[in-house]
Parts: sequence; structure tokens; C-alpha cells
Amino acid sequence: MRRLILMIFGLVLSACDTGSLRVQPVEEWQQPSTDFQVDVLTFREISQRVGDVARAECKRRSNVSNCDFSIVVDLNPRAPANAFQTLDDDNQPVIIFTRAMIQSVENADELAFVMGHESAHHILRHIPRQSENSRESAAIFGELARIAGANDADLEQAQKLGAQVGAQIYVKDFELEADRLGTIITHRAGYNPLLGARYFARIPDPGDRFLGTHPPNAQRVEIVLETSRQLGLTQ
Repeated sequence: MRRLILMIFGLVLSACDTGSLRVQPVEEWQQPSTDFQVDVLTFREISQRVGDVARAECKRRSNVSNCDFSIVVDLNPRAPANAFQTLDDDNQPVIIFTRAMIQSVENADELAFVMGHESAHHILRHIPRQSENSRESAAIFGELARIAGANDADLEQAQKLGAQVGAQIYVKDFELEADRLGTIITHRAGYNPLLGARYFARIPDPGDRFLGTHPPNAQRVEIVLETSRQLGLTQ
């Protein structure tokens, strides 16, 4: 397994305990519990089908060159339900599922939708876009602090604050973008995104907080419904 580079401003990476991250390819993962609604063979089939569609969509776009997706399982039994996308040391996309995340889905469509959503983050270049936003915001905050006469220590703090604001300011838009493309990927892989999006009904609603990491669940569901209608799906 290639060593993972966990990006400082990864899209939902902050929700995970990266210090104890141990992962295993989905092809090798063995499910020791009977509490999972989606068994190992089904998980592997979903990974293959969604991965193939995501790879094809990735290669279709001229602004993305690294399309060799890996899907792995976080082996930490205490990690909370989460799935996220990052990059390995070869700059290739990696989608990581915690065991709790796999356990929390009720059917293959939900798991496929989550996987399609995470693959969309990479195809839409959200990590480099977020990093660029962070750098630009850090420069702006630093320049404003310099104009105001800040000393070196205050200037550094202003740049750090700018980087944090820049990294967060568009993440809700990124989530909605990934929901839209993830709906398409899920459908093309042979799963039903309308059934998949029912997962939102069981997770806490983040609301509409300033600089929050995720938009309200109702807004995300509406994106799925709208995109599904465009695909001709009604159920």
C-alpha cells in the first residue's frame, strides 16, 4: 500500500484521527462483524463499479491527470463514521472509509452514493482548489495586516487566520458540487442515487453555520433530486 499524504486542508480530514490511521485495500479487507448491512463481496463490487465510472469521468477531463483511484478501509475500530478523499505520495486519489461508516449504511445504494460523492471531490479538484484559496486568503490577510502596521508575530497570525478562512470559505459549495457529480457517478455505476441520498435523513443536520464544513442536509438532498430528475430518475 502506498504511503498516504494526508493533506493539511483535506476536505473532511479534520474529522479523523490521522495520527492513528491504518488502512487496508478493500480487496484485502475482511469483515469480522455480522453487524454490517453491506457484506464484503458487495462492498468490493461497489468499489469496482463506482471506481471504474469515476476513473472514466476523471480521464475524460483535461484538467485532471491523476485518476488511479484506490479505495481503502480505516482499520481503527474507534474511528467515527466517516469517508473522505485524499492523495497518496504519487498524487493519486485515495478514498478512505472507516468501519463505522460502512456499518452505518443500510444498503448498497447508500454506500455507492457516498463513494461517488468522495470520488467527485477529486475529479472536481477540490483539494488543490482549497489549497489555492487558502494561499490567496493568507496573502490578503497578511497584506492587510502589513498595511495596518502589524509586527512580524501579528503578521504571521494574520496569515494563519487567512489560510484557515480561505480553506473553509468555499467548502460548502464543494460539497454541493460533489453531491451533483456524485449523483451522476452513482447512477452510471448502476446504483440509485435517490435511495443513496436517504442516508442524509439519518445523520445530524449541520445547519447553515458560517464557515461550517457542510451545507444543510435539505440543501444536499435537493441537489440530488434535481440532478436525478435531469437523469430521468423518479424513484
